[in-house]
Amino acid sequence: MFTKILIANRGEIACRVIQTARKTVAVYSEADKEARHVELADEAVLLGPAPSRESYLVADKIIAACKATGAQAVHPGYGFLSENAAFAQRLEEEGIAFIGPKHYSIAAMGDKIASKKLALEAKVNTIPGYNNAIDTPEQAVEIAKGIGYPVMIKASAGGGGKGLRVAFNDKEAFEGFSSCRNEARNSFGDDRVFIEKYVLEPRHIEIQVLGDSHGNVLYLNERECSIQRRHQKVIEEAPSPFISDATRKAMGEQAVALAKAVKYQSAGTVEFVVGKDQDFYFLEMNTRLQVEHPVTECITGLDLVEQMIRVAAGEALTFQQEDVKREGWAIECRINAEDPFRNFLPSTGRLVRYAPPAADLVQGTETLQGPAYEKGRFGGVRVDTGVYEGGEIPMFYDSMIAKLIVHGRDRTEAIAKMREALNGFVIRGISSNIPFQAALLAHPKFVTGEFNTGFIAEHYSHGFKAEDVPHDDPLFLVALAAFVRRKARERAAGISGQLPGHGVNKDAPDLVVAVLGAQGDHVYHPVKVSGYDSALGTANVLLGDKIYAIRSHTKLGDLLMTGVCNGLPFTAQVERSANKNPLAIRVAHNGTQIDALVLNPRAAELMKLMPYKAPPDTSKSLLSPMPGLLADVSVAVGQKVQAGEKLAVIEAMKMENILVAVQDCVVAEILAKKGESLSVDQPILRFE
Repeated sequence: MFTKILIANRGEIACRVIQTARKTVAVYSEADKEARHVELADEAVLLGPAPSRESYLVADKIIAACKATGAQAVHPGYGFLSENAAFAQRLEEEGIAFIGPKHYSIAAMGDKIASKKLALEAKVNTIPGYNNAIDTPEQAVEIAKGIGYPVMIKASAGGGGKGLRVAFNDKEAFEGFSSCRNEARNSFGDDRVFIEKYVLEPRHIEIQVLGDSHGNVLYLNERECSIQRRHQKVIEEAPSPFISDATRKAMGEQAVALAKAVKYQSAGTVEFVVGKDQDFYFLEMNTRLQVEHPVTECITGLDLVEQMIRVAAGEALTFQQEDVKREGWAIECRINAEDPFRNFLPSTGRLVRYAPPAADLVQGTETLQGPAYEKGRFGGVRVDTGVYEGGEIPMFYDSMIAKLIVHGRDRTEAIAKMREALNGFVIRGISSNIPFQAALLAHPKFVTGEFNTGFIAEHYSHGFKAEDVPHDDPLFLVALAAFVRRKARERAAGISGQLPGHGVNKDAPDLVVAVLGAQGDHVYHPVKVSGYDSALGTANVLLGDKIYAIRSHTKLGDLLMTGVCNGLPFTAQVERSANKNPLAIRVAHNGTQIDALVLNPRAAELMKLMPYKAPPDTSKSLLSPMPGLLADVSVAVGQKVQAGEKLAVIEAMKMENILVAVQDCVVAEILAKKGESLSVDQPILRFE
């Protein structure tokens, strides 16, 4: 067994490996010098500048760090060098163990055309298609017609949704081939393209496999990964709510057959596309640990990182296929630094507040047994993260802040736990996709398990807006605002030195809650608050004909509010909002957020007479839609620009975002310089 392991990665996956490994070495870039994984590891080595190509992707620097620290093995995590066959082979030549599969297994599965041929030889179901590289768009059209539309045009070296097009006719096949080939050449340096049948109403279901150097290979059940946005997974769960036991067994056995065909050693994932009739076809094999591995750990009770380390050290698996458990239901939500209300643009900057929900799960624990669970003291929540309060979310890497995982007895319980855990996840200073996750979890089709990979594109084709977040009782948020304001009045009434006749009347029962609208279109709710007891933390809030009996001992000023309403526990986030009005109370629950002013009836009457003050006109300015690096300004002062013409390029989180003109205009002034770090809504250009 190794005595020291170097982790060739960063962020949450580096922290995850550190949890399992005994003695670890972290590597970091200049942007990550104060990162959490650097703090957690026993030793740390600086690799170089922030860009990945100068730090985390430089094999020579990783190997030099191993030699300098005496690390005997490297765990690559996911991304970066994790599926680089040349890197794995180089480590082997240097006498350093690679905690992952052998280089020949990585190479065999890394090429999509070669891997599909191998799958055919191993009698694994494959999608009908043309498995050789295609040379011309005319050839692509003929092949597509032979297979039958719709078809998928895919880059052989593709991944992450790049180099992929779906064609429903000859014209789309012709154009899709050319654009797919160009994108593949630019993204991967490999322009080989192939075509296969597109499965209607497809689900993305993957099988976790585990093999050792003694010829043992097992499958550890499946993960449902169909909730995707632009081919990026958003929510994963295990098991799948869709497939039958017979399909699970057949998929697992085929995944094992493929792994054995390439002499697979380590943890890996065989991905399948599954049709609406449970017909399944091999997609690709990921020769590394997956982002979503925690849901498998929850239902099997296995620590996958531990198993990878033991296999890399030459140990044999200590259990058989029949020993693999499938206990309860686990769901993972990826919490990303992005603004769902701005088309999911990256959001970088400092985490002013960061407080994930209380977690009692660690990797590979048996959580659904024992007295703690039966008595309700087991929350079944796990948080895998690589950040901390006060830390920075840099613009150079991917947008993941954390992975939130829950484990319940069944899917219904797991969904309920996840919704409550999201309510308790506090992130301030940057935007996150938590409201979007809350909306997905509440969607009727998700709750019933009736979805496929087109779910988000179908239901949120117009983008994501605040009104897309359903709340089963929106007046509950109004009641919480009234309750908090009543509590504040109790404290204000106790302040000494108040003028006679002008003191705070804490017992005034009649109030009006004004929910502030964006355009001054406020909604007014008359409320009555009675029976307030500061010692018990209770009050009754009457809204229309409904009473909200609230009990909460949360202190004023605490952002996270917990309590009971009408006998049911709740977790919400309540704070003073300075965005629209410094006296407003912001309440957030189940993804829905309101800003509310709690007023006496006379003040509410006067407020209705207040004119709406429109924000300043920014139509003649180009504003930065996100924080990022201004990589290029493509125009000059005095230049006439046509609609659709490129104006500027912003780089953030490994993505290049091109800003274009929405109408014909003339550039009057350039307000930001190339290479400048921009904040959200910072002006870049002004037009005449």
